[in-house]
Amino acid sequence: MGSTLSEPLEPLKIAAPPEAASPATPAPPAAPGEPDSPARAPLLNNCWSCRLLSGSGLIGAGLYVYWVARRPMKLGYAPGPGTITQMVIGISIASWGIVVLTDPKGKAYRVA
Repeated sequence: MGSTLSEPLEPLKIAAPPEAASPATPAPPAAPGEPDSPARAPLLNNCWSCRLLSGSGLIGAGLYVYWVARRPMKLGYAPGPGTITQMVIGISIASWGIVVLTDPKGKAYRVA
């Protein structure tokens, strides 16, 4: 999802100590039209099965959170602010699952 924590760790590169015989030559600066680093490919490429699994899991989790908050109301208890907050969070989680499934911006593509 774009965070640095979801990307694989790169091995730590330690520079070799400079030798006395070789003169230090700085790297040439990049030309103004060249990109600084190559573009990285998405980690999981948002495959359809991944979106289906995670989206349906989020919808199920959201419905469960909503259902747990709704259960005391069916027994006749008045809803408090905590219950309403829990219901809103459940609806939000389920909505997040729908967004993952539908991919409204079309960023995902099918891997053949």
